[in-house]
Amino acid sequence: MAEAHQAVAFQFTITPEGIDLQLSHQALRQVYLSGLRSWKKRVTRLKNNVITGVYPASPSSWLFVVIAILATMYTRSDPSMGLIAKIQEHLPNWGSHPRTHENCRTVVSAVLFSTLLWLLLIFTMRLCLKQLLSYHGWMYEQHGKVSNTTKIWAAMVRIFSGRQPLLYSYQGSLPNLPVPAVKDTVKRYMESARLLMSDSEYERMTTLAKEFESSLGNRLQWYLKLKAMWASISDDFLYVTPTPIQAARAGNTLHACLLYRRKLNREEIKPVILNVPLCAAQCERIFNTTRIPGEETDSLIHWQDSEYVAVFHRGRYFRLWLYHAGRMLSPREIEHQIQHILDDPSLPATGEAKLAALTAGDRIPWAQARKEFFSSGVNKRSLDCIEKAAFFVALDDDEQGMMGDDPAGNLDRYAKSLLHGKCYDRWFDKSFTVVLYKNGKNGLNAEHSWADAPIMAHVWEYVMTTDCFQLGYTEEGHCKGDVASSLPPPTRLTWDIPCQERIERSLAVAQTLADDVDFHVLPIQDFGKGSIKKCKISPDAFIQIALQLAYYRNRGSFTLTYEASMTRLFREGRTETVRSCTSESCTFVRALEGGESKEVCRHLFRTAAEKHQHLYRMAMTGGGIDRHLFCLYIVSKYLGEESPFLKEVLSETWRLSTSQTPLQQVELFDFVNHPDYTTCGGGFGPVADDGYGVSYIIIGENMINLHISCKHSCPQTDSHKFGADIKKALMDLLELMSPEKPDPSKAESPMTVRRRHEVAYN
Repeated sequence: MAEAHQAVAFQFTITPEGIDLQLSHQALRQVYLSGLRSWKKRVTRLKNNVITGVYPASPSSWLFVVIAILATMYTRSDPSMGLIAKIQEHLPNWGSHPRTHENCRTVVSAVLFSTLLWLLLIFTMRLCLKQLLSYHGWMYEQHGKVSNTTKIWAAMVRIFSGRQPLLYSYQGSLPNLPVPAVKDTVKRYMESARLLMSDSEYERMTTLAKEFESSLGNRLQWYLKLKAMWASISDDFLYVTPTPIQAARAGNTLHACLLYRRKLNREEIKPVILNVPLCAAQCERIFNTTRIPGEETDSLIHWQDSEYVAVFHRGRYFRLWLYHAGRMLSPREIEHQIQHILDDPSLPATGEAKLAALTAGDRIPWAQARKEFFSSGVNKRSLDCIEKAAFFVALDDDEQGMMGDDPAGNLDRYAKSLLHGKCYDRWFDKSFTVVLYKNGKNGLNAEHSWADAPIMAHVWEYVMTTDCFQLGYTEEGHCKGDVASSLPPPTRLTWDIPCQERIERSLAVAQTLADDVDFHVLPIQDFGKGSIKKCKISPDAFIQIALQLAYYRNRGSFTLTYEASMTRLFREGRTETVRSCTSESCTFVRALEGGESKEVCRHLFRTAAEKHQHLYRMAMTGGGIDRHLFCLYIVSKYLGEESPFLKEVLSETWRLSTSQTPLQQVELFDFVNHPDYTTCGGGFGPVADDGYGVSYIIIGENMINLHISCKHSCPQTDSHKFGADIKKALMDLLELMSPEKPDPSKAESPMTVRRRHEVAYN
């Protein structure tokens, strides 16, 4: 009830003359409209639950079944084979006239039978669809060559999928993630680890693996199967800054977020389908979600609704209502409210400015401080306001983007700012924080435990395209529309914070980690997916093998490599690991660096690419290695059993952690016609102290953007040097696989060079 907090609906005083009652009709109206909006949402949610609950059938199909059964009964045939009569025997007597009584009982029993038949048909269709979606043979077929089995399967999926599904319609039909056999997982692990071990190490691990497989592994697998029965940063456009006015950019951005949430609540967002639908369970936690610290484990809390956002500006926290009189604020009204915050001259309270550092430091001190200082009184009310907000907004006083004489360096600083800011100006426990800079640039910082990168990438892509292609700005750079005169101003949150010392300690921990991050953004316009596809190689495999080549040139060795693969083909699936450093990729790299002939290297490269594609498909279809071993480890800890094999496997260091960010999940505009409206993607920090984190996004046909991170404290790592190695590796592989060598005499035009260095997030 947003507006109910802004005014007093009624008040009364007791005087010697009696009770003096005063009513505020405006406040009562706000309460009524807010309640009306809440009930509308409940009705919409109930309607969607009914539609999703009976999918792949439709509610109207119930009426069709009832009419069909009644029609057959009036033709004196019994489709129920006596069941309607059995139901009729157990119905009470209605009415005094025997014939009327008999007709009523007949109709009611027929309706009951029809309903049961309809529910049985729904269950059967859903079971059939689940079995159909468990088929993954289509993933292993050669591109362009579809078998008859897959054609029949695709036709059956279309038949059983119904029409116009809502976002969550497929959830009840998605298969559960399978539990692979221990023997198969251990075998695949040993194969992936062989090239990174010496002979003696491999022999020792083989012994441990056999002991685990023949003893404890089978017991843990039984418990795991029993359990199975139950159950980042993103950036803005590259070249376009729609408006330099911070408040205006905030108005459109926040309004677009609300539009996305409204479509999400109504389940109007189309399910993501890659031949089969992907699980949408993570979408439920995008908004109104926060991570609560605990001394033993953190927990995720999600609220059904929130009508405001929490805003941070110059060390102060505000509550900004996004609904008024039962309606969503327009972009121009949000701009007006944001400008009110920007113009507020008040100073932060004691301890308020750096309060969010508690969310950036160690979790146990934050959990203890939360319990001790924020569990009652004014601090609890203000903390609840932040945690129950739809999301968090940071109004940054800095200017970011491609500025000055060092555009590439400014781009790196821009990305680093989005990653961690000043360590006290982002509320890292919220599901995501929208960051808006003084010059109109913006970006996103997302907490990772509640969802994976593609979910927030989908949100941010919708927000950015809606901002520019649907909402737009006036010629002066302001949001379009008018401002209602009765808008309540943003509310300043109040605090009484006695734990400044703990805040400073958390800030020191976070600042040390942040200062150590070496972050580099590398946009490559020399080639993209179009050039790679001409080589008839998977773009992802091409880039992953280039990363292996670059790392070998950078460090002189190979390393355990992590690539994130989704498992959203299954219900509530998240990610699985693709171990990209394979014996095939290592053989190719050694051959290329050893001066083998072009024909030999091409053959080895294609073999390595095919192996990578096979591993990726295995991971997507439930045949991965690491999640299975991790679950077995969790079961072993629960049972109090020690496994030397699992302990050693899970202690391995991922010195090269990689991930691809999907693009153009929403069809709101065409990259070909709007090449400037492309995002630079997102990135993450390094996993290991002496390793690299690499995130890449393939944009259209002619561009690839990379985010590369490592640590300054490690003398063996350098993000800029590794970026140069990656670019050279990509170009070398392209030259190797291209039928004709590129003409070196064709130099880049000054405009191309300028555009390559003017990459910005907006």
